[in-house]
Amino acid sequence: MKKENEGLIEQFTKVQEELLPQVTLENNFHKEEISLVAGVDLAYWENDTKHYGTCCIVVVDYHTMKVVEKVHSYGEITVPYIPGFLAFRELPLIIEAAKKLKTAPTLYMFDGNGYLHYRHMGIATHASFFLKKPTIGVAKSYLKIKEQDFAMPKQEAGAFTDIVIDEDVYGRALRTTKGVKPIFISCGNEIDLATSTEVVMNFIHKESRLPIPVRLADLETHKVRKELKDNL
Repeated sequence: MKKENEGLIEQFTKVQEELLPQVTLENNFHKEEISLVAGVDLAYWENDTKHYGTCCIVVVDYHTMKVVEKVHSYGEITVPYIPGFLAFRELPLIIEAAKKLKTAPTLYMFDGNGYLHYRHMGIATHASFFLKKPTIGVAKSYLKIKEQDFAMPKQEAGAFTDIVIDEDVYGRALRTTKGVKPIFISCGNEIDLATSTEVVMNFIHKESRLPIPVRLADLETHKVRKELKDNL
């Protein structure tokens, strides 16, 4: 199994390195055009010796905060979990779920990292090449890279500190609500960090430190996973 993973790591690293030059941390849209934002999350479970996963996408209106569409996919997971290469495990289900959408999101927001990644190729960044839309990474916990810690933001809503490693801004520690832990946001692709922050803060509600699309996608994965586990 170890040798098999070594081969996969070599293969996956090559793919990430080939995609990286195509990543742009600039907006390819006007902020006034933002209409629908899709939250994406996945959940897993085991049945006997097999591993399964479900991807849920929840599309939310940027202005009214109302849910306009929910879709999901599920299936057996055949790619092993290897830190730094989560996209290869999750992409098939993400692509399958996105194909079911009847609406056209302006951008996608992932429960996970984007540019804040060992090779700048977290799930939010990698998925953008298949979704053909701008993407944002929103992580609940900090991915430490090169032993670099982050500076804690001030205790006020909207306060942030940038995560800079080797003079490169990987992402941002953002305190969305006073008195709660920060979240960690990063550009996925075709969007800048300031706009990513603005979009995330637009969706912050007192119920959670997470932006609404990601929080709802997370809740949906738990619901769908339970239904699938009970019926498969």
